[in-house]
Amino acid sequence: MTPRDMMLCAGFSLALPVGQAMFKWAAVYQSRQTGPLLQKLVTNWPLITALAWYGLTAMFWFYILTRVPLSKAYPFALAGTGLIPLVAWLLFKEPLGWRMAAGYVLMLAGLAVIQSQNA
Repeated sequence: MTPRDMMLCAGFSLALPVGQAMFKWAAVYQSRQTGPLLQKLVTNWPLITALAWYGLTAMFWFYILTRVPLSKAYPFALAGTGLIPLVAWLLFKEPLGWRMAAGYVLMLAGLAVIQSQNA
């Protein structure tokens, strides 16, 4: 994997928690709205923004997979998924225990092992 490919994969791994935070923001916004469900969905601009972000990141992932084998790119997606609890803790004050932190450290160690094999 080239340095450029690694940067693309790292960028995707950072885009994942951003998208999940946007969906959580949309859910919080939704819970404060009143009226019929369809009206709340159509007027939920954080949700519309999150869906647009989801579409852009899906296209970004597709582009990455034209350059990088799935088996080499996917561990970066796992690393990004592991960042979501940290983002939830920082932005939404959700609990973050030591076990979750330890699990994320193990995920990063696994990513390092997988990428060292592909070097």
